[in-house]
Amino acid sequence: MRPFRVFKLLLLLVCVVTVSLYIVVSNEEANHRSRRPQGHPVYDGKHVDDQVTRVHVQDTHNNDEPEPIELAKGNILAKTTIPKDARTNSSSDRISENRHNDTVLKFPDSLSGKWTRPKVNLENLDEIKKAMLDVNHRQYIHNLDKFPTRPQDSVVIVVQGHERHEYLQYLVNSMKTVPKINEALLIISLDWYSEEMNAIIDSIDFCQVIQIFYPYSIQVYKDEFPGFHLNDCPRDMPKPKAETVKCNNWEHPDQYGHYREPRYTMTKHHWWWKLQHVFTGIHATANHNGLVLLLEEDHYVVPDFLSTLKDMYAFKKSSCPECDILTLGIYDKAIHYSDRSNKVDAVIWHSSKHNMGMALDRATFNKLQGCAKEFCVFDDYNWDWTLQHISKHCMSSSLMAVVVKSPRVFHIGECGIHHNGKQCNVAEKVKHIQTLLQQNHKYLFPSEWHLGQKTKTLSAKPSKPNGGWGDIRDHALCMTYGKKVNTQDN
Repeated sequence: MRPFRVFKLLLLLVCVVTVSLYIVVSNEEANHRSRRPQGHPVYDGKHVDDQVTRVHVQDTHNNDEPEPIELAKGNILAKTTIPKDARTNSSSDRISENRHNDTVLKFPDSLSGKWTRPKVNLENLDEIKKAMLDVNHRQYIHNLDKFPTRPQDSVVIVVQGHERHEYLQYLVNSMKTVPKINEALLIISLDWYSEEMNAIIDSIDFCQVIQIFYPYSIQVYKDEFPGFHLNDCPRDMPKPKAETVKCNNWEHPDQYGHYREPRYTMTKHHWWWKLQHVFTGIHATANHNGLVLLLEEDHYVVPDFLSTLKDMYAFKKSSCPECDILTLGIYDKAIHYSDRSNKVDAVIWHSSKHNMGMALDRATFNKLQGCAKEFCVFDDYNWDWTLQHISKHCMSSSLMAVVVKSPRVFHIGECGIHHNGKQCNVAEKVKHIQTLLQQNHKYLFPSEWHLGQKTKTLSAKPSKPNGGWGDIRDHALCMTYGKKVNTQDN
Protein backbone atom coordinates (compact mmCIF):
# COMPACT_ATOMS: atom_id res chain seq x y z
CA MET A 1 0.00 0.00 0.00
CA ARG A 2 2.87 2.41 0.72
CA PRO A 3 4.04 2.66 -2.91
CA PHE A 4 0.46 3.29 -4.02
CA ARG A 5 0.15 6.14 -1.49
CA VAL A 6 3.38 7.68 -2.79
CA PHE A 7 2.00 7.46 -6.34
CA LYS A 8 -1.22 9.21 -5.28
CA LEU A 9 0.73 11.99 -3.57
CA LEU A 10 2.86 12.54 -6.69
CA LEU A 11 -0.25 12.61 -8.87
CA LEU A 12 -1.86 15.18 -6.57
CA LEU A 13 1.29 17.35 -6.66
CA VAL A 14 1.32 17.33 -10.47
CA CYS A 15 -2.34 18.37 -10.55
CA VAL A 16 -1.72 21.27 -8.12
CA VAL A 17 1.24 22.58 -10.15
CA THR A 18 -0.72 22.33 -13.42
CA VAL A 19 -3.69 24.23 -11.99
CA SER A 20 -1.38 26.93 -10.55
CA LEU A 21 0.32 27.49 -13.89
CA TYR A 22 -3.06 27.71 -15.62
CA ILE A 23 -4.22 30.37 -13.15
CA VAL A 24 -1.05 32.45 -13.66
CA VAL A 25 -1.40 32.38 -17.45
CA SER A 26 -5.14 33.08 -17.22
CA ASN A 27 -4.57 36.12 -15.02
CA GLU A 28 -2.06 37.52 -17.48
CA GLU A 29 -4.49 37.02 -20.36
CA ALA A 30 -7.23 38.71 -18.36
CA ASN A 31 -5.18 41.88 -18.18
CA HIS A 32 -5.85 42.32 -21.86
CA ARG A 33 -9.18 40.51 -22.24
CA SER A 34 -10.20 36.98 -23.11
CA ARG A 35 -13.36 37.81 -25.04
CA ARG A 36 -14.93 40.94 -26.45
CA PRO A 37 -17.74 42.50 -24.38
CA GLN A 38 -21.28 42.91 -25.58
CA GLY A 39 -21.01 46.66 -25.91
CA HIS A 40 -18.77 49.63 -25.29
CA PRO A 41 -19.72 53.28 -24.66
CA VAL A 42 -16.77 54.79 -26.53
CA TYR A 43 -17.83 53.41 -29.89
CA ASP A 44 -21.51 54.20 -30.08
CA GLY A 45 -22.30 51.76 -32.85
CA LYS A 46 -25.83 50.54 -33.45
CA HIS A 47 -26.57 47.45 -31.36
CA VAL A 48 -29.16 45.12 -32.81
CA ASP A 49 -31.22 42.86 -30.60
CA ASP A 50 -31.31 39.31 -31.91
CA GLN A 51 -34.86 38.99 -30.61
CA VAL A 52 -36.13 41.57 -33.11
CA THR A 53 -37.74 39.76 -36.03
CA ARG A 54 -36.47 40.87 -39.42
CA VAL A 55 -39.33 41.30 -41.86
CA HIS A 56 -38.57 40.98 -45.58
CA VAL A 57 -34.88 41.34 -44.84
CA GLN A 58 -33.96 40.39 -48.39
CA ASP A 59 -36.00 43.28 -49.73
CA THR A 60 -33.80 45.76 -47.86
CA HIS A 61 -30.67 44.81 -49.78
CA ASN A 62 -29.55 47.43 -52.23
CA ASN A 63 -28.38 45.67 -55.38
CA ASP A 64 -26.49 48.80 -56.36
CA GLU A 65 -24.30 48.67 -53.24
CA PRO A 66 -20.67 48.28 -54.31
CA GLU A 67 -18.57 45.29 -53.49
CA PRO A 68 -16.42 45.79 -50.36
CA ILE A 69 -13.23 45.82 -52.38
CA GLU A 70 -14.61 48.66 -54.51
CA LEU A 71 -15.50 50.58 -51.38
CA ALA A 72 -12.01 49.95 -50.03
CA LYS A 73 -10.43 51.35 -53.19
CA GLY A 74 -12.18 54.62 -52.49
CA ASN A 75 -14.70 54.68 -55.33
CA ILE A 76 -17.44 55.72 -52.93
CA LEU A 77 -15.26 58.39 -51.37
CA ALA A 78 -14.36 59.67 -54.81
CA LYS A 79 -17.92 60.95 -55.20
CA THR A 80 -17.00 63.77 -52.85
CA THR A 81 -15.24 66.58 -54.70
CA ILE A 82 -11.98 67.80 -53.20
CA PRO A 83 -10.99 71.42 -53.87
CA LYS A 84 -8.25 71.57 -56.47
CA ASP A 85 -5.94 73.56 -54.22
CA ALA A 86 -6.19 70.86 -51.56
CA ARG A 87 -4.35 68.30 -53.69
CA THR A 88 -0.60 68.11 -53.23
CA ASN A 89 0.47 65.71 -55.93
CA SER A 90 2.52 68.10 -58.06
CA SER A 91 6.26 67.99 -57.83
CA SER A 92 6.33 71.60 -56.66
CA ASP A 93 4.47 70.56 -53.51
CA ARG A 94 6.73 67.65 -52.69
CA ILE A 95 9.46 67.80 -50.08
CA SER A 96 12.92 68.38 -51.48
CA GLU A 97 14.23 65.20 -53.12
CA ASN A 98 17.70 65.69 -51.60
CA ARG A 99 16.43 65.45 -48.04
CA HIS A 100 18.23 62.15 -47.51
CA ASN A 101 21.50 64.06 -47.56
CA ASP A 102 20.33 67.11 -45.61
CA THR A 103 20.85 67.57 -41.90
CA VAL A 104 17.42 69.17 -41.70
CA LEU A 105 14.16 68.57 -43.53
CA LYS A 106 12.96 71.57 -45.52
CA PHE A 107 9.42 72.16 -46.65
CA PRO A 108 8.06 74.12 -49.60
CA ASP A 109 6.82 77.67 -49.08
CA SER A 110 3.41 76.64 -50.44
CA LEU A 111 2.74 74.75 -47.22
CA SER A 112 3.57 77.60 -44.87
CA GLY A 113 0.48 79.68 -45.57
CA LYS A 114 -2.30 79.75 -43.02
CA TRP A 115 -5.24 77.45 -43.60
CA THR A 116 -8.56 77.94 -41.84
CA ARG A 117 -10.62 74.87 -41.16
CA PRO A 118 -14.07 75.21 -42.81
CA LYS A 119 -17.23 75.02 -40.72
CA VAL A 120 -18.95 71.65 -40.93
CA ASN A 121 -22.55 70.76 -40.23
CA LEU A 122 -22.14 67.72 -37.99
CA GLU A 123 -25.65 66.59 -38.86
CA ASN A 124 -24.66 66.25 -42.51
CA LEU A 125 -22.61 63.09 -43.18
CA ASP A 126 -21.62 64.23 -46.66
CA GLU A 127 -20.12 67.42 -45.24
CA ILE A 128 -18.20 65.45 -42.62
CA LYS A 129 -16.94 63.03 -45.25
CA LYS A 130 -15.83 65.88 -47.49
CA ALA A 131 -14.07 67.62 -44.59
CA MET A 132 -12.18 64.41 -43.68
CA LEU A 133 -11.05 63.91 -47.26
CA ASP A 134 -10.06 67.54 -47.62
CA VAL A 135 -7.81 67.29 -44.55
CA ASN A 136 -6.24 64.04 -45.82
CA HIS A 137 -5.53 65.40 -49.30
CA ARG A 138 -4.29 68.77 -48.09
CA GLN A 139 -1.71 67.28 -45.68
CA TYR A 140 -1.42 70.71 -44.08
CA ILE A 141 1.48 71.11 -41.68
CA HIS A 142 0.46 73.31 -38.77
CA ASN A 143 3.11 75.63 -37.31
CA LEU A 144 5.38 75.41 -40.33
CA ASP A 145 5.90 79.18 -40.08
CA LYS A 146 7.33 78.70 -36.56
CA PHE A 147 9.22 75.48 -37.30
CA PRO A 148 10.17 75.52 -41.00
CA THR A 149 12.72 72.71 -40.58
CA ARG A 150 13.34 69.71 -38.37
CA PRO A 151 16.36 67.42 -37.96
CA GLN A 152 16.77 64.46 -40.28
CA ASP A 153 16.70 62.07 -37.30
CA SER A 154 13.65 63.66 -35.68
CA VAL A 155 10.97 61.43 -34.18
CA VAL A 156 7.55 61.21 -35.81
CA ILE A 157 4.89 60.87 -33.11
CA VAL A 158 1.59 59.36 -34.28
CA VAL A 159 -1.44 59.57 -31.99
CA GLN A 160 -4.50 57.45 -32.75
CA GLY A 161 -7.70 58.97 -31.40
CA HIS A 162 -11.47 58.76 -31.41
CA GLU A 163 -13.40 61.58 -29.75
CA ARG A 164 -12.27 61.59 -26.11
CA HIS A 165 -11.06 65.18 -26.13
CA GLU A 166 -10.43 65.32 -22.37
CA TYR A 167 -7.80 62.58 -22.70
CA LEU A 168 -6.20 64.13 -25.78
CA GLN A 169 -5.85 67.45 -23.98
CA TYR A 170 -3.96 65.78 -21.12
CA LEU A 171 -1.66 64.07 -23.62
CA VAL A 172 -0.95 67.35 -25.43
CA ASN A 173 -0.33 69.11 -22.12
CA SER A 174 2.19 66.43 -21.13
CA MET A 175 4.15 67.07 -24.35
CA LYS A 176 4.38 70.86 -24.07
CA THR A 177 7.44 71.11 -21.86
CA VAL A 178 9.35 68.09 -23.18
CA PRO A 179 12.87 69.16 -24.23
CA LYS A 180 13.33 69.29 -28.02
CA ILE A 181 9.66 68.55 -28.66
CA ASN A 182 9.92 71.36 -31.25
CA GLU A 183 12.04 69.02 -33.38
CA ALA A 184 9.33 66.35 -33.60
CA LEU A 185 6.54 65.93 -36.13
CA LEU A 186 3.23 65.17 -34.43
CA ILE A 187 0.59 63.36 -36.51
CA ILE A 188 -2.86 62.99 -35.00
CA SER A 189 -5.02 60.36 -36.69
CA LEU A 190 -8.72 60.41 -35.82
CA ASP A 191 -11.61 58.16 -36.77
CA TRP A 192 -14.26 60.66 -35.67
CA TYR A 193 -14.84 64.25 -36.75
CA SER A 194 -15.20 66.36 -33.61
CA GLU A 195 -15.02 70.12 -33.16
CA GLU A 196 -13.53 69.63 -29.69
CA MET A 197 -10.73 67.42 -31.05
CA ASN A 198 -10.11 69.86 -33.92
CA ALA A 199 -9.82 72.75 -31.48
CA ILE A 200 -7.18 70.94 -29.44
CA ILE A 201 -5.16 70.17 -32.58
CA ASP A 202 -5.41 73.78 -33.77
CA SER A 203 -4.16 74.97 -30.36
CA ILE A 204 -0.89 72.98 -30.47
CA ASP A 205 1.96 75.45 -30.94
CA PHE A 206 5.12 73.62 -29.87
CA CYS A 207 5.96 71.55 -33.00
CA GLN A 208 4.90 70.70 -36.53
CA VAL A 209 1.48 69.01 -36.59
CA ILE A 210 -0.40 67.09 -39.28
CA GLN A 211 -3.97 65.90 -38.83
CA ILE A 212 -5.35 62.90 -40.72
CA PHE A 213 -8.64 60.99 -40.63
CA TYR A 214 -9.29 57.29 -41.05
CA PRO A 215 -11.48 57.65 -44.16
CA TYR A 216 -13.82 54.69 -43.56
CA SER A 217 -15.07 55.85 -40.17
CA ILE A 218 -18.35 54.41 -38.95
CA GLN A 219 -19.33 58.01 -38.22
CA VAL A 220 -19.78 58.65 -41.95
CA TYR A 221 -20.41 55.05 -43.06
CA LYS A 222 -23.14 54.80 -40.47
CA ASP A 223 -25.65 52.61 -42.34
CA GLU A 224 -23.34 50.82 -44.76
CA PHE A 225 -20.18 48.79 -44.60
CA PRO A 226 -17.77 49.26 -42.85
CA GLY A 227 -20.49 50.53 -40.52
CA PHE A 228 -23.60 48.45 -39.79
CA HIS A 229 -25.68 47.94 -42.92
CA LEU A 230 -29.40 47.35 -42.34
CA ASN A 231 -29.01 43.92 -43.92
CA ASP A 232 -25.95 42.86 -41.90
CA CYS A 233 -26.30 39.92 -39.54
CA PRO A 234 -26.67 40.86 -35.85
CA ARG A 235 -23.77 39.73 -33.66
CA ASP A 236 -25.53 36.81 -31.95
CA MET A 237 -27.79 35.57 -34.74
CA PRO A 238 -27.26 31.80 -35.22
CA LYS A 239 -25.78 30.95 -38.58
CA PRO A 240 -28.74 28.77 -39.69
CA LYS A 241 -31.10 31.68 -39.08
CA ALA A 242 -28.69 34.06 -40.82
CA GLU A 243 -28.68 31.75 -43.82
CA THR A 244 -32.46 31.71 -43.87
CA VAL A 245 -32.81 35.50 -43.90
CA LYS A 246 -29.76 35.87 -46.17
CA CYS A 247 -28.21 38.79 -44.30
CA ASN A 248 -25.14 40.22 -46.04
CA ASN A 249 -22.38 38.39 -44.23
CA TRP A 250 -24.20 35.23 -43.14
CA GLU A 251 -21.49 32.88 -44.46
CA HIS A 252 -18.70 34.51 -42.45
CA PRO A 253 -19.16 34.66 -38.68
CA ASP A 254 -16.03 34.53 -36.53
CA GLN A 255 -14.73 31.28 -35.09
CA TYR A 256 -17.09 31.64 -32.13
CA GLY A 257 -20.18 31.99 -34.32
CA HIS A 258 -20.53 35.77 -33.88
CA TYR A 259 -20.92 38.34 -36.63
CA ARG A 260 -18.89 41.53 -36.91
CA GLU A 261 -19.44 44.57 -34.72
CA PRO A 262 -18.25 47.74 -36.48
CA ARG A 263 -17.37 49.61 -33.30
CA TYR A 264 -14.71 46.97 -32.56
CA THR A 265 -13.44 46.24 -36.06
CA MET A 266 -12.80 49.95 -36.69
CA THR A 267 -9.93 50.09 -34.18
CA LYS A 268 -7.90 47.41 -35.97
CA HIS A 269 -8.75 48.96 -39.36
CA HIS A 270 -7.65 52.39 -38.12
CA TRP A 271 -4.40 51.09 -36.62
CA TRP A 272 -3.29 49.31 -39.81
CA TRP A 273 -4.43 52.11 -42.15
CA LYS A 274 -2.63 54.71 -40.02
CA LEU A 275 0.62 52.75 -40.13
CA GLN A 276 0.39 52.37 -43.91
CA HIS A 277 -0.55 56.02 -44.43
CA VAL A 278 2.27 57.41 -42.29
CA PHE A 279 4.96 55.33 -43.99
CA THR A 280 3.64 55.55 -47.56
CA GLY A 281 0.88 58.13 -47.93
CA ILE A 282 2.10 61.39 -46.36
CA HIS A 283 4.66 63.47 -48.23
CA ALA A 284 6.34 64.67 -45.02
CA THR A 285 7.06 61.10 -43.90
CA ALA A 286 7.14 59.09 -47.14
CA ASN A 287 10.96 58.87 -46.98
CA HIS A 288 11.33 58.98 -43.20
CA ASN A 289 13.72 56.27 -42.04
CA GLY A 290 13.89 57.22 -38.37
CA LEU A 291 11.60 56.33 -35.50
CA VAL A 292 7.82 56.48 -35.57
CA LEU A 293 6.32 56.44 -32.07
CA LEU A 294 2.76 55.11 -31.79
CA LEU A 295 0.64 56.64 -29.03
CA GLU A 296 -3.08 56.76 -28.28
CA GLU A 297 -5.29 59.62 -27.16
CA ASP A 298 -5.42 58.29 -23.58
CA HIS A 299 -1.65 58.16 -23.06
CA TYR A 300 0.46 60.54 -20.98
CA VAL A 301 4.18 61.07 -21.61
CA VAL A 302 7.07 61.61 -19.19
CA PRO A 303 9.34 64.69 -19.65
CA ASP A 304 12.29 62.59 -20.84
CA PHE A 305 10.37 60.34 -23.23
CA LEU A 306 12.00 61.82 -26.35
CA SER A 307 15.58 61.67 -25.08
CA THR A 308 14.93 58.17 -23.72
CA LEU A 309 13.59 57.04 -27.09
CA LYS A 310 16.64 58.35 -28.94
CA ASP A 311 18.98 56.71 -26.42
CA MET A 312 17.12 53.42 -26.78
CA TYR A 313 17.39 53.63 -30.56
CA ALA A 314 21.14 54.14 -30.33
CA PHE A 315 21.31 51.24 -27.86
CA LYS A 316 19.31 49.02 -30.22
CA LYS A 317 21.68 49.76 -33.10
CA SER A 318 24.79 49.00 -31.07
CA SER A 319 23.69 46.24 -28.70
CA CYS A 320 20.54 44.66 -30.12
CA PRO A 321 20.43 45.01 -33.92
CA GLU A 322 17.98 42.10 -34.06
CA CYS A 323 15.44 44.07 -32.01
CA ASP A 324 12.48 45.46 -33.95
CA ILE A 325 10.44 47.55 -31.51
CA LEU A 326 11.15 50.02 -28.70
CA THR A 327 8.55 50.13 -25.92
CA LEU A 328 8.18 53.10 -23.56
CA GLY A 329 5.22 51.85 -21.49
CA ILE A 330 4.90 49.00 -19.00
CA TYR A 331 2.00 47.48 -17.06
CA ASP A 332 3.73 46.89 -13.72
CA LYS A 333 1.50 47.77 -10.79
CA ALA A 334 4.44 48.99 -8.73
CA ILE A 335 6.40 51.73 -10.52
CA HIS A 336 10.02 52.38 -9.57
CA TYR A 337 12.58 54.86 -10.92
CA SER A 338 15.38 55.07 -8.36
CA ASP A 339 17.03 51.75 -9.18
CA ARG A 340 15.94 51.14 -12.78
CA SER A 341 15.26 54.38 -14.65
CA ASN A 342 18.38 53.77 -16.77
CA LYS A 343 17.76 50.08 -17.46
CA VAL A 344 16.18 48.29 -20.39
CA ASP A 345 15.40 44.69 -21.25
CA ALA A 346 15.60 43.07 -24.68
CA VAL A 347 12.90 40.42 -24.93
CA ILE A 348 10.47 38.78 -27.30
CA TRP A 349 7.60 41.22 -27.95
CA HIS A 350 4.37 40.24 -26.19
CA SER A 351 1.05 41.89 -27.02
CA SER A 352 -0.29 42.37 -23.49
CA LYS A 353 3.05 43.61 -22.10
CA HIS A 354 4.72 45.67 -24.81
CA ASN A 355 1.93 47.40 -26.77
CA MET A 356 2.02 50.82 -25.04
CA GLY A 357 4.26 53.52 -26.47
CA MET A 358 5.66 51.36 -29.28
CA ALA A 359 8.21 52.81 -31.66
CA LEU A 360 9.47 51.30 -34.90
CA ASP A 361 11.42 52.35 -37.96
CA ARG A 362 10.98 51.64 -41.67
CA ALA A 363 12.97 48.40 -41.47
CA THR A 364 10.44 46.98 -39.01
CA PHE A 365 7.53 48.37 -41.04
CA ASN A 366 8.85 46.58 -44.12
CA LYS A 367 9.13 43.41 -42.08
CA LEU A 368 5.44 43.71 -41.13
CA GLN A 369 4.51 44.29 -44.77
CA GLY A 370 5.59 40.76 -45.61
CA CYS A 371 2.79 39.52 -43.36
CA ALA A 372 0.13 42.03 -44.38
CA LYS A 373 -2.29 39.39 -45.66
CA GLU A 374 -1.95 37.30 -42.51
CA PHE A 375 -2.57 40.43 -40.41
CA CYS A 376 -5.72 41.21 -42.38
CA VAL A 377 -7.31 37.74 -42.26
CA PHE A 378 -6.44 36.63 -38.71
CA ASP A 379 -9.63 36.30 -36.69
CA ASP A 380 -8.95 38.75 -33.88
CA TYR A 381 -10.27 42.31 -33.80
CA ASN A 382 -7.32 43.42 -31.63
CA TRP A 383 -4.39 44.83 -33.60
CA ASP A 384 -1.89 43.87 -30.89
CA TRP A 385 -2.99 40.24 -30.57
CA THR A 386 -2.91 40.05 -34.37
CA LEU A 387 0.61 41.46 -34.35
CA GLN A 388 1.66 38.78 -31.88
CA HIS A 389 0.12 36.11 -34.12
CA ILE A 390 2.10 37.18 -37.20
CA SER A 391 5.21 37.53 -35.06
CA LYS A 392 4.95 33.87 -34.07
CA HIS A 393 3.47 32.31 -37.18
CA CYS A 394 4.41 34.44 -40.19
CA MET A 395 7.76 36.12 -39.63
CA SER A 396 11.02 34.26 -39.97
CA SER A 397 11.86 35.27 -36.40
CA SER A 398 9.66 36.63 -33.62
CA LEU A 399 9.55 40.36 -32.99
CA MET A 400 12.07 41.48 -30.41
CA ALA A 401 11.62 44.57 -28.25
CA VAL A 402 13.82 46.86 -26.19
CA VAL A 403 11.65 47.72 -23.17
CA VAL A 404 12.19 50.31 -20.44
CA LYS A 405 12.16 49.18 -16.81
CA SER A 406 10.65 52.52 -15.71
CA PRO A 407 7.78 53.87 -17.84
CA ARG A 408 8.05 56.92 -20.09
CA VAL A 409 4.44 56.55 -21.25
CA PHE A 410 1.43 56.03 -18.98
CA HIS A 411 -2.09 54.89 -19.77
CA ILE A 412 -4.71 57.22 -18.26
CA GLY A 413 -7.81 55.85 -20.02
CA GLU A 414 -9.05 53.46 -17.38
CA CYS A 415 -12.42 53.30 -19.14
CA GLY A 416 -11.12 52.19 -22.49
CA ILE A 417 -12.34 49.37 -24.68
CA HIS A 418 -11.26 46.62 -22.25
CA HIS A 419 -12.36 48.24 -19.00
CA ASN A 420 -16.13 48.48 -18.98
CA GLY A 421 -17.83 49.39 -15.73
CA LYS A 422 -14.83 50.92 -13.95
CA GLN A 423 -15.07 54.12 -11.96
CA CYS A 424 -12.99 56.57 -13.93
CA ASN A 425 -11.50 59.87 -12.86
CA VAL A 426 -8.88 60.96 -15.34
CA ALA A 427 -7.94 64.07 -13.33
CA GLU A 428 -7.04 61.95 -10.30
CA LYS A 429 -5.06 59.54 -12.47
CA VAL A 430 -3.05 62.39 -13.99
CA LYS A 431 -2.46 63.99 -10.60
CA HIS A 432 -1.13 60.67 -9.28
CA ILE A 433 1.28 60.41 -12.23
CA GLN A 434 2.46 63.99 -11.82
CA THR A 435 3.15 63.40 -8.13
CA LEU A 436 5.09 60.24 -8.93
CA LEU A 437 7.20 62.09 -11.50
CA GLN A 438 7.90 65.01 -9.16
CA GLN A 439 9.13 62.58 -6.53
CA ASN A 440 11.43 60.90 -9.04
CA HIS A 441 12.47 63.81 -11.24
CA LYS A 442 16.16 63.40 -10.35
CA TYR A 443 16.15 59.91 -11.90
CA LEU A 444 14.93 61.09 -15.28
CA PHE A 445 17.26 61.93 -18.18
CA PRO A 446 19.87 59.26 -17.29
CA SER A 447 23.33 59.80 -18.76
CA GLU A 448 23.98 56.12 -19.44
CA TRP A 449 21.92 52.98 -20.01
CA HIS A 450 22.30 49.38 -18.90
CA LEU A 451 20.86 46.15 -20.22
CA GLY A 452 19.05 44.27 -17.48
CA GLN A 453 17.94 41.25 -19.48
CA LYS A 454 18.50 40.00 -23.00
CA THR A 455 16.78 36.73 -23.62
CA LYS A 456 14.46 34.88 -25.90
CA THR A 457 12.59 33.31 -23.03
CA LEU A 458 9.98 30.71 -23.80
CA SER A 459 6.55 32.30 -23.71
CA ALA A 460 3.31 30.76 -22.53
CA LYS A 461 1.19 28.81 -24.98
CA PRO A 462 -0.47 31.30 -27.36
CA SER A 463 -3.96 32.16 -26.22
CA LYS A 464 -7.01 31.65 -28.37
CA PRO A 465 -7.88 34.55 -30.68
CA ASN A 466 -10.66 36.86 -29.54
CA GLY A 467 -12.60 36.59 -32.80
CA GLY A 468 -14.68 39.46 -34.10
CA TRP A 469 -12.81 39.47 -37.44
CA GLY A 470 -14.35 36.72 -39.55
CA ASP A 471 -16.09 38.85 -42.17
CA ILE A 472 -14.32 38.70 -45.54
CA ARG A 473 -15.33 42.32 -46.19
CA ASP A 474 -13.06 43.38 -43.32
CA HIS A 475 -10.28 41.24 -44.80
CA ALA A 476 -10.69 42.82 -48.22
CA LEU A 477 -10.80 46.39 -46.90
CA CYS A 478 -7.77 45.81 -44.68
CA MET A 479 -5.70 44.44 -47.56
CA THR A 480 -6.23 47.51 -49.71
CA TYR A 481 -4.46 49.86 -47.30
CA GLY A 482 -0.98 48.72 -48.22
CA LYS A 483 -1.69 49.50 -51.88
CA LYS A 484 -2.26 53.18 -51.22
CA VAL A 485 1.33 54.23 -51.78
CA ASN A 486 2.17 57.70 -53.06
CA THR A 487 3.81 57.07 -56.43
CA GLN A 488 3.00 60.38 -58.13
CA ASP A 489 5.97 62.20 -59.59
CA ASN A 490 8.43 59.53 -58.49
